[in-house]
Amino acid sequence: MTKPITEDAITKLYCSTYPEEIAIADLGCSSGPNTFFVVSELIKAVNSVRQKICQKSPEYQVFLNDLPGNDFNTIFRSLSIFQNKLREQLGPGIGPCFFTGVPGSFYGRLFRKNSLHFVHSSYSLQWLSQVPRGLENNKGNIYMASTSPPNVLKAYYEQFQQDFSLFLKCRSEELVDGGRMVLTFLGRRSDDPSSKECCYIWELLAMALNDMVLEGVIEEEKLNSFNIPQYTPSPAEVKYEVEKEGSFSIDRLEVTEVNWNAYQNETDLSDAFKDGGYNVAKCMRAVAEPLLFSHFGEAIIDEVFRRYREIVADRMSKEKTEFVNVIISLKKA
Repeated sequence: MTKPITEDAITKLYCSTYPEEIAIADLGCSSGPNTFFVVSELIKAVNSVRQKICQKSPEYQVFLNDLPGNDFNTIFRSLSIFQNKLREQLGPGIGPCFFTGVPGSFYGRLFRKNSLHFVHSSYSLQWLSQVPRGLENNKGNIYMASTSPPNVLKAYYEQFQQDFSLFLKCRSEELVDGGRMVLTFLGRRSDDPSSKECCYIWELLAMALNDMVLEGVIEEEKLNSFNIPQYTPSPAEVKYEVEKEGSFSIDRLEVTEVNWNAYQNETDLSDAFKDGGYNVAKCMRAVAEPLLFSHFGEAIIDEVFRRYREIVADRMSKEKTEFVNVIISLKKA
């Protein structure tokens, strides 16, 4: 869904000046099969354009950023395989590609001034720099919910505003004039930050945790002090922060949906992958397990997600469940 937007942005960047080198940063790169995917698509897009107009290939400097705990060693071990595959696909005319790992939070400066041409981030910016302060009365919830008091919603929104405005300020200093950014958030269409479309997936996890509190498996105080450091913004909130910060013009702002169960329309799946509750619980476990582990300990993890799988499967069988994506393409003014 984001590919046409990303390709459009990198093509406009390249055709504006035909630079001899392009510095690309992928913020929140993670580690695994997807790490090189976006970089590969960006390089292919530029290569396609430059071949049509008989331009010499630029050199590429690629920065892969994530928090220091990210498994950068796995990325570097698979780098030569990726580079060889890219050369095979694009031929001998492709310029050299240099890769650098950049550990650190993107809610701060990561690169030299005017050193980047293109910034990409997908499914990372909904994560806040910290759990908002003042959530003590968000009892029984682990995120914003329909039962959350107004001050909780306000605290989450203000933390998002603070974080995203800082992100924009830092990137504006690091990007060259005319540089581009494409950012994809997990978001929402609704103006209500506690709406079902963005909070329901966490409410169902809270249900599993609350059941374990009632059974004495988890201490109630432990649950009441646990909150997810995430904010899923609306397109209007993203637009407002961009315009307020003032360094970027908005080229495109779009909203898309994707089903909770990514395998819903696939055929020839194993029995495990036909189980939507299993798929979603595994996906959310990859996201939430480190947070739950550090707060509640290892002993409860398997049982939490066993219960969560059952709750999710039940709800998915009864109602339409989708994630909402907010995608914004920006140009440094």
